[in-house]
Amino acid sequence: MTETLRRILLASRPEGAPRAENFRLEEVPLPQPGPGEVLVKAEFMSLDPYMRGRMDAGESYAEPIAVGAPMQGGAVGEVLLSNHAGFAPGDKVLGMFGWASHGCLPGEELQKLDAGLAPLSLALGALGMPGFTGWHGLTAYGRPKAGETLVVAAATGPVGAMVGQLAKAAGLRVVGLAGGADKCALAVETFGFDACLDHRAYASAQALRGALAEACPEGIDIYFENVGGRVLEAVLPLMNRFGRIPVCGMIAWYDGAAESGLSAPALWRRVLVKHLCVTGFIISNHYDRYGTFLKELGPRVASGQIRYLEDVAEGLETAPAAFMAMLKGGNTGKQVVKIA
Repeated sequence: MTETLRRILLASRPEGAPRAENFRLEEVPLPQPGPGEVLVKAEFMSLDPYMRGRMDAGESYAEPIAVGAPMQGGAVGEVLLSNHAGFAPGDKVLGMFGWASHGCLPGEELQKLDAGLAPLSLALGALGMPGFTGWHGLTAYGRPKAGETLVVAAATGPVGAMVGQLAKAAGLRVVGLAGGADKCALAVETFGFDACLDHRAYASAQALRGALAEACPEGIDIYFENVGGRVLEAVLPLMNRFGRIPVCGMIAWYDGAAESGLSAPALWRRVLVKHLCVTGFIISNHYDRYGTFLKELGPRVASGQIRYLEDVAEGLETAPAAFMAMLKGGNTGKQVVKIA
């Protein structure tokens, strides 16, 4: 093979929001699979908010990426060479290949995909980690009941869209929050939300809270937390007694900015007096439910009952810019990079 492996490295740790100089593109010889390993040519790779946390050196639920090491993440592609009995050239697979044109991993670390999955990038979005995150968080910790009210931010993202559609199908009133009038229209017209508020249109958490109160006249029973910041500050006083808050992310705080006036005492007092159930979860701990998720949601996505949107950046070299834009809400739908 004459191909080379192109990959993007973490050149330096960001201070605040990531910048272009924090990334570096390099080209190295194509690896050859050892015993039990599989060489894959990536077709699509995923960009996800959690990757921002791994760029920092601080303690988290996953090891930080070392400076000079490849950026990490999931990708899908086609097997080129295999030294594993479970995989053959031409198979479509999912693996943690990182921000790279190719990946070489042990077969045990790969998931074989349905050859008929179209588009293949669905395994990174609605039928992958983000969709699974929304389904698991809602069903396990949100515990939705017909007639309740659910609020979810980043409403048109792959997690928020899944949460909202599942809650609506279960008979809840669903209110979204999104950045911009166009995204709010998508939440209502494409994903079937009852209402969606443009959080950028409100100058303060108090103003946003007033608008939310009008959209949620009976209060909020479930708040699916993936944003934090002033959205959380606006939502908390509107939570009903015995409300549930599944927590899977806090993107507003990933750059270290204090984007709300919410203090720890105020937060915990609200949790106490409203008898709230707040549950943080990392989806990698729950893949024992992934088969159930695919069995339940696969047919609904295939039939169009569950809708999805993708934002596709073209070319590996566009990944840093797409990633930085995504962290500021510049994407519409699941952000992926088309590599091949």
